[in-house]
Amino acid sequence: METFARLLSAVLLLFSLVMGFKHGIAMALAKPQMIEMFGKWNINKTGIQVLGVVGIVATVFLIFPRTFVWGNLITAAMILFIMVQFLKDRDMKGVLIELPFLIIPLLLIYLQHPLAKAQH
Repeated sequence: METFARLLSAVLLLFSLVMGFKHGIAMALAKPQMIEMFGKWNINKTGIQVLGVVGIVATVFLIFPRTFVWGNLITAAMILFIMVQFLKDRDMKGVLIELPFLIIPLLLIYLQHPLAKAQH
């Protein structure tokens, strides 16, 4: 069972790294789709770029076992922030789309870093 948990953790971690870098870079570069999404919540270009850099830093934190939990907490907080914005707009579709992305960092915290030493 431990092997399955490590494998699942590795797959989810890889997915989180790809998505974190992809979205973090899009936000840091203030891509039009990010300006459109965050702009409707009155977040300006600089705010989007700051959130992008924070997202990239959180993603880098995921790589290392010692900062893994912090990276997941920051990621979860950012996703929760987006979900709250959708809720304020009464956009349940947006909330439901983000929900799995909120569950992933929490599940990763539970499963632990795939390269972390097993705790007995």
